[in-house]
Amino acid sequence: ITVEWAGVPGATSYLLTAQDGESFIETIVINSPGTVTGLKAATLYKITIRSINSGGRSLPSPSKKAKTVLAAPVLSVSSPSYNSIVVSWGAVYMAVGFSVSIMRSDGLGSMMKENTTHTSLVFTSLDPGTLYTIKAHAWNVNGIPGDDFTYNQITSPHAPSDVQVAFDSGTLRATVSWIPTEGTLNYSVTASSGASKLNCSTSSTSCTLSSLQCGSEYSVYVIANNGAGSSKPTDAVSLKTVPCAPGSITIEEDNSGKLSVSWSNADLGDYYVVFVKSDDGLEVHCNTSHTQCHFQSDCGFTYFISVFAYNKAGQSPLGDIFNYTTAPCCPSDFYPVFVSSDTVEIVWSPVRGAEMYETKAVDGVGVVLCHDTATICILSALQCNTQYNITVYSYSEIRGSNTSCVSKYVATAPCSPEIKNVSQDDLSIISVHWQANNDEAIYTVTVRGEAGLWHCTSSGNSCSITGLPCGSVFSISAVAITTAGQSLPSYSVPLETAPCCPNDLTVTQVMQSITNISWSVGAGAKTYITILESLKGPARCHTLQNHCLLGCITCGTNYTVALKVISETGLASYCTYQDYSSSACCPSGVKLYRLGNNGIRIYWRASAGLISTDLYGSKGNFTCIPTSGLNYCDVTEIPCGDVYTVVVSPVPEKGSKITFCPKKIYSVTCSGSSVGMGTRMLSAFHL
Repeated sequence: ITVEWAGVPGATSYLLTAQDGESFIETIVINSPGTVTGLKAATLYKITIRSINSGGRSLPSPSKKAKTVLAAPVLSVSSPSYNSIVVSWGAVYMAVGFSVSIMRSDGLGSMMKENTTHTSLVFTSLDPGTLYTIKAHAWNVNGIPGDDFTYNQITSPHAPSDVQVAFDSGTLRATVSWIPTEGTLNYSVTASSGASKLNCSTSSTSCTLSSLQCGSEYSVYVIANNGAGSSKPTDAVSLKTVPCAPGSITIEEDNSGKLSVSWSNADLGDYYVVFVKSDDGLEVHCNTSHTQCHFQSDCGFTYFISVFAYNKAGQSPLGDIFNYTTAPCCPSDFYPVFVSSDTVEIVWSPVRGAEMYETKAVDGVGVVLCHDTATICILSALQCNTQYNITVYSYSEIRGSNTSCVSKYVATAPCSPEIKNVSQDDLSIISVHWQANNDEAIYTVTVRGEAGLWHCTSSGNSCSITGLPCGSVFSISAVAITTAGQSLPSYSVPLETAPCCPNDLTVTQVMQSITNISWSVGAGAKTYITILESLKGPARCHTLQNHCLLGCITCGTNYTVALKVISETGLASYCTYQDYSSSACCPSGVKLYRLGNNGIRIYWRASAGLISTDLYGSKGNFTCIPTSGLNYCDVTEIPCGDVYTVVVSPVPEKGSKITFCPKKIYSVTCSGSSVGMGTRMLSAFHL
């Protein structure tokens, strides 16, 4: 209640009092007019005024009565839609009606006013997102209006239009944009897929939805918000995200060297692309609408395999990258570089993917294995003359052994032959016999000695060697040769040939019954036995020397001459030579008869063959050969008075004179007169 009064001199302030029965409310003001607040609505009050200064308060003025108007209705306002506002209020004491008006706060448009006895009103056909000012008051039975209540209310916004969704497949985000609507404070974007919902809010005209799920279809709508509430959702826009990476990926390799990659269907996937990259950098891919792809693979490679699903939204996220290592390549160029009777050395080129190699040799009975990281293997303790099925397998820790490697047949060298017998068929011919224990082998026998080498070859079990020198020591060995190689030599067998017969042999008769035989040295000879043999008996001599004296030789006898040459080990050669005839026997009964002063007749017992008589003296030498058939010979014209050595010996058919017949010494004296034939015999004595 506002009170006016005339000022009181000396008053510094005034005390206004409004009293309602026993309750009152006081207010101090400085001057007129003054207002008392905090009163009850529609209530009759008694109003008094007191002046105040430093001396105190005055008495109250005469009272006047005044009644407060009706209370203003307390409005509750909302905008349930973008074009309406609902106003409601509680009952007002002593009110019989209400007046409510609304108009745009910016002054545009016209004001709408409604009178009602109800406690609510709905204003429609309003502008969306617009701030309206609402005033309301109550009136009493006298039509006196009460206090006004003013309220500013904005209408709900209109739903945004032209909603656009841009999907980023790489980040699984979607940017939603729209045309703004009037009076919107912010916007809410919702993407729903089943029970899953994603939201974002913004005051701008676009918003990004993060953490979208692959393989999902979302309904996206936008709601505009302001203080009044929210607009209706926009029509839903469908958003299909990229498919998820395919799962249940399996990789299989068939025997033809192809990789088969399979996977399960991916939701929302239209087609699939499989990328296969080998560890040498080469990449291939397969595009298919099915759930399987085939690739040509090579041995010894590691392949990195990834599968992507595609649809109109783009590519699926990267799933698991699988690596698949194919079996290591097989060594195909292996070959033997050395083959013996019990060993095969195999080499090959390195192959891709192999960390180790296994070499296996199988002969149908046993297996020989060799493991190494090197590209060489020496298979030992093999059987000779045996064909082995050899395979070189490659091995990697990831894939194990490649069991598809092909094998090759390799035969070991033949077994060493065993010499069973060596026989000497002739002085210079031997036959060697061995045990033939190989298939389709050629055998070569080697005879080795100081004089050189001799060979013979045969596919059987024996061969002969000719032309071996006599008196030599040899070592005989044999080897077997096949297409696989050559065996080790057999154990050597010693061979000694019979000693050589001396080339030169000479028989010299040194006495009538003694003969000297000499000869050249025979190779390989240790001792010699000389043999002279005739019908009258043999003569023998065994010696270490190369000459020998034989006694008991019969004169005038034909002998066969032989020499037995014996080696140190007892081997002997029987050597024959030209027959030898001993000289004729020396004549016996030699006598001399004087034939005058200058002649001598030499007489002997009859003897076969020619006889030669020889006289040797200081005054000359004389020879007489008698006429055939006579047993004497006359030497004339010899000086007397000398001593002569007389030798009567047979004349050999060839060669020198025989000097071993007995000698006799005769003294021829001078008598001074002629001596007739046979007059007397000269004195003589044997030398």
